[in-house]
Amino acid sequence: MAHQIPIEPVLDLHPFAPADVKSVVEEYVRAAFEAGLREVRLIHGRGRGVQRGIVQAALERHPLVEEFWDAPESHLGATVARLADRRDGRRLKA
Repeated sequence: MAHQIPIEPVLDLHPFAPADVKSVVEEYVRAAFEAGLREVRLIHGRGRGVQRGIVQAALERHPLVEEFWDAPESHLGATVARLADRRDGRRLKA
């Protein structure tokens, strides 16, 4: 029996292995778009900026991301992404 996990507007990436972060971000953005979210917040932590770089590189290439920016209140510990509007007709590339 498959379980449905709700897609929330915030995703904390700390529980994921660093090697999995890129694919997690890509899948999360797709699922958030399909759930109708227009803006999501990805918490990657501050550290040396490696995770931030991975997250922002994935967002830069994602066809459903209109724009993204560092969340100002997190001091580079989170990134906010604005997703395409479902009414625009944009869909994931096959």
